[in-house]
Amino acid sequence: MAARLIDDDPALAHEHALAASRRAGRVGVVRETVAITAYALGDYALALRELRTYRRISGSDDQIALIVDSERGMGRPDRALEEGRSVDRSALPAPVRVELAIALSGARLDLGETERALIELDIPELDPNHAHEWSPSLFAARAGVLEELGRTEEAAEWQRRAVIAAEALDDAAGYEEGMDEVVYVEELEEDETDADDRDDVIDDDDSEPDDDAGADGVDEAEFPPTEDELESADGTEERTEEDAD
Repeated sequence: MAARLIDDDPALAHEHALAASRRAGRVGVVRETVAITAYALGDYALALRELRTYRRISGSDDQIALIVDSERGMGRPDRALEEGRSVDRSALPAPVRVELAIALSGARLDLGETERALIELDIPELDPNHAHEWSPSLFAARAGVLEELGRTEEAAEWQRRAVIAAEALDDAAGYEEGMDEVVYVEELEEDETDADDRDDVIDDDDSEPDDDAGADGVDEAEFPPTEDELESADGTEERTEEDAD
């Protein structure tokens, strides 16, 4: 019921989650659901408490982005960055890595570090020519940061890519219902008037990751630089969530 109601009536969804918690408080997904509904209501303190309990029970970092955003909601962007940097991103699934990058970029914006906010989004999943499940939100986040930097033309281009990616995913989902991950190849550089002449391609990448790659075939060296590297580069000291089951 919480999952059914979260979008339309988050307060009632939260009541269902709390009812479940009173009966099964040691079940990970129950505590996760309480956290998600609390976050939807803006109760970031409760969301943080429940997310940390969920992480202790499950041993999973799959809600790390929500932890980061909850710290931001509490007005603690520095703590948010600490939380985000404390996990091994190479061990996270690609969608979680993307959510974390977006959350960390938001924390940088909270601190007024706009250039560094853009760097946080320079991750291997930022592929302008392929639409994965995370592409619309990642492209839109990049567009927002570019807008903050005054790079309006680039921002408009990335926003256009976000719209195209979302449309491509909708089309691809119609072809391949039930796929866990849809990868739709889209030549985003072509003129939109030629869109009807393109062939629709579903790209199911079954290739093996490189030996040096992380858990999802992503080389750890491709992640944004660390704090020390950023400081040495510029000489300064400081540079949704899935529905509950």
